Amino acid sequence: MEKLLIQGGVSLDGDVRISGAKNAVLPILAATLLGSSPSKISNVPHLRDVTTMMRLLGQLGASLTVDEKMAIEVDPTTVDSCLAPYELVRTMRASIVVLGPLVARFGEAEVSLPGGCAIGARPVNLHIDGLKAMGAEIQVEEGYIRARAKRLKGARIFMDLVSVTGTENLMMAATLAEGTTVIENAAREPEVVDLARYLIRMGARINGAGSDVITIEGVERLSGCAHRVLPDRIETGTFLVAGVMTGGRVRARGADPTIIDSVLAKLAEAGAEPVIDGEDIEIDMRGKRPRAVSIHTAPYPGFPTDMQAQIMAMNTIASGTGTIVENVFENRYMHVQEMQRMGADIRLEGNAAIVTGKDRLYAAPVMATDLRASASLILMGLVARGETLMDRVYHIDRGYERVEEKLSGMGAVIRRVQEMPT
Repeated sequence: MEKLLIQGGVSLDGDVRISGAKNAVLPILAATLLGSSPSKISNVPHLRDVTTMMRLLGQLGASLTVDEKMAIEVDPTTVDSCLAPYELVRTMRASIVVLGPLVARFGEAEVSLPGGCAIGARPVNLHIDGLKAMGAEIQVEEGYIRARAKRLKGARIFMDLVSVTGTENLMMAATLAEGTTVIENAAREPEVVDLARYLIRMGARINGAGSDVITIEGVERLSGCAHRVLPDRIETGTFLVAGVMTGGRVRARGADPTIIDSVLAKLAEAGAEPVIDGEDIEIDMRGKRPRAVSIHTAPYPGFPTDMQAQIMAMNTIASGTGTIVENVFENRYMHVQEMQRMGADIRLEGNAAIVTGKDRLYAAPVMATDLRASASLILMGLVARGETLMDRVYHIDRGYERVEEKLSGMGAVIRRVQEMPT
C-alpha cells in the first residue's frame, strides 16, 4: 500500500504547470459517444478517474488511442454495448454521465447506480426524471438504471437541485433529441461551459451554457472534433493555498484566472495579494502568516465546495478565527478528525466549522477520506512540525496529476513510500 511522506517546515518557492480539469474531461470523454466519427481530446490529466473513464469507454466497445502527451482519440463507431457495469461505475460516480449519450445515440443504456466518494448524497433522480421528460422509458432494478428511447424528444426540464452531472447528462442527451430542450436551474460551472464548447464544435446547437437556463435545439447527428480541456481551477486553487500556508511564492502557470474569482478573493483577504499575468497567477507571502477567512460554499459562481477542505487547512495555521459553512454536501467534514490529530483547533456546529489558527501543527499519521480531504492533509503536512505519513494515497491520485512531483518542483520535501509488510 502506497503512502505519502511529507516533511513539514519548507517554504514553497517556484512555478507549477496546471493540468487539464478532471471535472471537465470526464463528461467530455463521455460525450465522444455522441459522435459519428472520432474525437481527439487534449490537455487530459493523467489521473485514476480518467483511466477509469477510458476503461468504461473501452468496455462499451469504443476504440481509444493515447499519444505521448496524453491526448486521447476516441472512435465511437465501434461501440457494441450499452452496459456500464457496477465494477467500473462503483469506483467513480461521474461514470453516470454516459447515461445520456448512450440513450441519445444508441437508443438504450444500462448503467449501474454509482458508487464513488462518500461525501454525501448525490441523487440520480435528477438524471432519471429529466430523461423521462424527454420520453425515455426507464426502470431502476437490480442496481441498474435501464433506459430506452427510439429517439428522445425535446422538453422543458426544471431541476429541483443544481446538479453539475445532471445538467451535463441532460444537455448531452438533448443534443440529438427531436425538438428543443430547455434546462432550467442548470449548473453554471465552467466545466459545464467547456462541455458545451465541445458539443458545439461537434455540431450541437446550444445557447445559455454558463447561465441557469440552457437551451438545446436537437440535431440529427454530431461529428467528432478536436478539443482542448480547460485548466483545472481546483488544482490551481490548491497549489496557491500551499504557497499561502507555507509563507512562500507560487506561480500557477497555464491557469484560467477568470474561473476562480471567489477563491482569489479569499486568498487576497488572507493577505496573499494574487497577481494575474495572462494565464499565470502568482502569490508571494514573503514569509507572512495568512489571516483566517470565512467561507460559505455554494454552486458556481459561489465558493466551490471542492476548495472547502483546503481553506480549512489554511485556517488551521492562520491568524485569527474563520467560519466555514458547507452548503453543498452534508457529509464533507470527514477530514476534520484527521486535522485535529495534527493539532488543529476545529469546532463543528451542524454544517459550520469554526477554525482557530494555531502557531504550529504537529505531524501525525493521517488517513485520507476523499479526494479533496487528501489535498488538505498534504497542505497541513507541508507546515506541520515533523514527518506526516498519509494513508490512502489513491484518493489524491483520482484528481491531482503527479502531485508529489509538482510540489517537489517548488521545494517541498514529499515522496511516495511503500508500506512494508509486518
